[in-house]
Amino acid sequence: MAEIIQRDGTWTFDGDTVRIVPGGKAHPVRLALGEIAVPLRAVAGVSFEPDRKGGRLRLRLRGGACPVLRAADGRLNEGADPYALTVEKDRTGVAEYFVDEVRNALLIEQVPDGPVDRFLLPGPALPVSGGGGDGTASFDGETVRLTWNWKAEESKIAGGPAVIPLARIAAVRWLPSIGLENGFLRFEPVEGPVSAPPKYDPYALDLWGISKKEHTAVLVAAAVLMRLPGARAALDAPRPAPAEAAPAPAPAEAAPAPAEAVPAPAAGDHDALLRRLRELGELHRAGVLTDDEFSTAKQAVLRSM
Repeated sequence: MAEIIQRDGTWTFDGDTVRIVPGGKAHPVRLALGEIAVPLRAVAGVSFEPDRKGGRLRLRLRGGACPVLRAADGRLNEGADPYALTVEKDRTGVAEYFVDEVRNALLIEQVPDGPVDRFLLPGPALPVSGGGGDGTASFDGETVRLTWNWKAEESKIAGGPAVIPLARIAAVRWLPSIGLENGFLRFEPVEGPVSAPPKYDPYALDLWGISKKEHTAVLVAAAVLMRLPGARAALDAPRPAPAEAAPAPAPAEAAPAPAEAVPAPAAGDHDALLRRLRELGELHRAGVLTDDEFSTAKQAVLRSM
């Protein structure tokens, strides 16, 4: 188990899952999203970026695995990114150890770093709400409700809250306020997009960037996105079969002896060590090695690295 506890949050890794819990003063997006359990198969990589104050621990997910990142489309700022952790100077060694543990697991399990064709994380819990500017958006899994505040345009207020069933939504898009440009959370109806600017569009919130809480609108976008018909089909699709079948278990007498009886490759032969880790992972998955034998053998090879 690897664990790092910081004011910004706590990350733990048990070999299968990276568990992320935001700190008490984290960005509103991270607090609203809450605890995240990231399965190893959703991870593309991990890194620690040092600086003079400590650094930043960053988890990189496979493309398409997280609905929040998909909805944000690269527009989340550093503070709102749930997969980045600010590390204090006295904990940089712990951060580096955390990186090593995750990287070794990715190597042993041979997790690809390419995109996936379905979401691997569940996204925001329902019901979810967020937004700001001229109103608030909420979603309960079936219906989006846009409620206007006193700052909204008269045409929106006169029309009352917009209630949009999921079946009437063709697409959703979130864009944060950037500089002097307003952002928006827009729901495109199946009959076609509204040509009016978000300020006047009854299917859109106008986001002004006045408060960090406006960024929570991305969570509503993510929750809706993963339940649209196309996304739902991807979620329900069976996992793709590996390109090559797993090797058949070898007869019991062919099973390798425990790690201490099997010499590991020389420390200088890095490629051979990597091949050895892959072989051990295959033998473990095939049932040839027990959990204890696999753990002992893995640690012996890792010490050689």
